[in-house]
Amino acid sequence: MAAVPTLMVVAMIVWVVTFAIYAPSLPDTDALMAVRDEPVITILAADDTPIAQRVTGGRRFVPLDEISPLLVKAVVATEDSRFWQHFGIDPIGIARAFVTNMTSGSVSEGGSTITQQLAKILFLTPERSLKRKLEEATLAIWLEARLSKKDILALYLNKVYLGAGAYGVEAASRRYFAKPASALNLAEAAMIAGLLKAPSALAPTNDLQGARDRADTVLGRMVAVGYITEDQMLAARARPARLSTEGSDDLGSAFVAWVLDGLIAYMGKPTHDIKIATTLDPKLQKSADRAVRQALASDGPKLDVNQGAAVLLRDDGAVVAMVGGEGTRGDGFNRAVAARRQPGSAFKPFLYLAAMEAGFTPSTIVLDGPIKIGNWTPQNYDNHYRGEVTLAKAFAESLNVPAARVIREVGPDKVVEVAHRLGIASAIQSVPSIALGTSETTLIELTGAYLPFATGGITNAIYAVRRVTDDRGKVLYRNEPAPRRVIEPGPAEAMRSMMQGVVEDGTGRAVAMPGRIVAGKTGTTQNSRDAWFVGWSGDYVLGVWVGNDDNTPMRGVTGGGMPARIWRSIMSATPAPASAPSVREPPVATAPASKTGPLDLARRGANWLNQLVDRALE
Repeated sequence: MAAVPTLMVVAMIVWVVTFAIYAPSLPDTDALMAVRDEPVITILAADDTPIAQRVTGGRRFVPLDEISPLLVKAVVATEDSRFWQHFGIDPIGIARAFVTNMTSGSVSEGGSTITQQLAKILFLTPERSLKRKLEEATLAIWLEARLSKKDILALYLNKVYLGAGAYGVEAASRRYFAKPASALNLAEAAMIAGLLKAPSALAPTNDLQGARDRADTVLGRMVAVGYITEDQMLAARARPARLSTEGSDDLGSAFVAWVLDGLIAYMGKPTHDIKIATTLDPKLQKSADRAVRQALASDGPKLDVNQGAAVLLRDDGAVVAMVGGEGTRGDGFNRAVAARRQPGSAFKPFLYLAAMEAGFTPSTIVLDGPIKIGNWTPQNYDNHYRGEVTLAKAFAESLNVPAARVIREVGPDKVVEVAHRLGIASAIQSVPSIALGTSETTLIELTGAYLPFATGGITNAIYAVRRVTDDRGKVLYRNEPAPRRVIEPGPAEAMRSMMQGVVEDGTGRAVAMPGRIVAGKTGTTQNSRDAWFVGWSGDYVLGVWVGNDDNTPMRGVTGGGMPARIWRSIMSATPAPASAPSVREPPVATAPASKTGPLDLARRGANWLNQLVDRALE
């Protein structure tokens, strides 16, 4: 016990010394609540016309009494239930977190208070170190000495990042629900409070179900601390927050949100106005929006389909159009980027490429007859067998049994390697059934992985930004494509031929366009829960998916039906190729593609935002 006073004296000395070091640079706390304009991000289309403007925070400081009490309670309950009792740091909370983490064997709970989090937002870098934690605690005590609890909470709620480019609860409330923070209901308040755990990953525009699941956790915490009743919790869970459709008709709204998520995640909040020149083609975006909307409006009700998405790429990897969702349940969730679905037979090109690389050819004969691999007994979609068929015919007609024989020959590991090499970033189970597309992926991953099929084996990382400039006209970033060969010419030509056969003589006949070379692959999952068409024509690669968010079956929809019709409508708007396609060898030595793929969020931002960080935050 004698050591306790000594430790307290040492701690006091450390605090005084640390405060003396930082005191000269600390701003007047009155300035922290000053009204000021926030930096503006202007997003430009491929022709440099403005398509959207976003303010990184609310235009003014929002006092605590203009924020819904439900949101205040949700944040306190989730982030710092002892906020009103502690003095900036919470020894009880730290001890509880320590015990929880030791018991669980992992870091599952933190001990930082809201005041510490505010200190980090206002004054510190994201660095993780003992020195940084000491500084954070010192600054937290200083804030508590200078400000009231209500002022600290108001500052925190105005400054914290909440995903989708929104800083502060006012900006987040308007971004997600098109209403001021004062008007949030319980479910909405819980969703916003839940974003504090991982704002970019849990942003409902990225992961709507994840945001709702986290909101359920927040509601449980509010019951545990006595802020709401169990009946109120159950009522809010029964009617989860829905994103506003306001602004969903803006040109490329899903694309804009996707770009901003990457920007903020890697450069932080800009301190100057910036302009982002993107790859979005306004004409093609309008065509894509119209094609998806019209198909769902005309055929959706009778086919039990209420959602669809599309991604259109130029063959250098540029995203020129993106539709994140439409239909009767339209919201801000971007299904083109965030929805993970089984691709069905749209995954087969990776299997057949693995076969071509192993020495098979399109004319290789394979038996379409009963087969059992372990406990797996695959069947063709029509439950009929055709005897001996060529690989080209099996691929064109999307026969499952020959595909199972092929994967038995080449091995699942080889197919996984091929898919990752071409750009599938999602985890893929190395099991025989992946021959039929049983591992989930996203539409943008799958579309990007078809790029090398369209270009004779050359691929580029997918990109959406051409350049970034600040308000002084200084170029902060300019995209530099880095093409690389991922398929050798022989197998690439074999796949090109077979994928054209899908359109000429197979399941993709509906996408044929007179006078144009068209190639691709259909995909349909069990009970028509997902339907796809991914393919290319000229200089463009396009992927289309239709299905239902709750994974309920559609009524007889296949990849060669509704998705193919949407695909043809969108692709018809692209410029027809002036001549036969040619293979453009990369100007540098070839290199293997990263297994993480070009579509992973981190890689999407890192190739340009890392250069942006140091200069944009001057």
